Amino acid sequence: MKKLLIALVTLLPSLAMAAGGNVHLEDANVDLHDTESLQRGLGLFQNYCSGCHSTQYQRYERVATDLNIPADEMRKNYMFTDAKIGELMENAIPTADAANWFGAAPPDLTLVARVRGEDWVYSYLKGFYKDESRPFGVNNTVFPLVGMPHVLEDLQGLAVKQEDGTFVVSGGKLTAEEYDQAVRDITGFLVYSAEPVKLERKAMGVWVLGFLFIFFIIAYLLKKEYWKDVH
Repeated sequence: MKKLLIALVTLLPSLAMAAGGNVHLEDANVDLHDTESLQRGLGLFQNYCSGCHSTQYQRYERVATDLNIPADEMRKNYMFTDAKIGELMENAIPTADAANWFGAAPPDLTLVARVRGEDWVYSYLKGFYKDESRPFGVNNTVFPLVGMPHVLEDLQGLAVKQEDGTFVVSGGKLTAEEYDQAVRDITGFLVYSAEPVKLERKAMGVWVLGFLFIFFIIAYLLKKEYWKDVH
């Protein structure tokens, strides 16, 4: 619990500069039932994001179990450090070096989808555009003056802002539709990571409400039985 609170305290200030309510956010339309999408999102996150960002409140083994990934496949395709499968999903970059390179240490992303919302994460990953005035040559429509490179540039390409405010994207490996799906996959994984028991919680909630409804009927009939002689 202490580590969880520290993560929130660390994450919130780093996102405080992010866009306010007047910024348009696209609908992520994440489906946590789509296990294949979550598996793809895990793969993209591990290949493109985990070098700097951790999800240190998740364990490899738990993720493998939840996403139906065999342990051997998890070790081979998704684990790029010397960590054991039962360990936390931490990145390998030293915090001091990361802070020196980027101006601030990249935040842990375990809870980012819960703190900012899935639409924010989805729109943020799609919001990078060329800006030569920035240290890494890019800016972001959702998080202005962002202090990180566009790590998915080889997939999306580079967006160039036109005079009319629109963007023209070129140079990516994926089509616009394919990139949208890739970003949705990453977002889905982060939504799952922020609350792994979300589907279980919702399913249990239905049973709890059903129980309360039946209990209410029984309690009401019992009340009538007790009070029938009084009235």
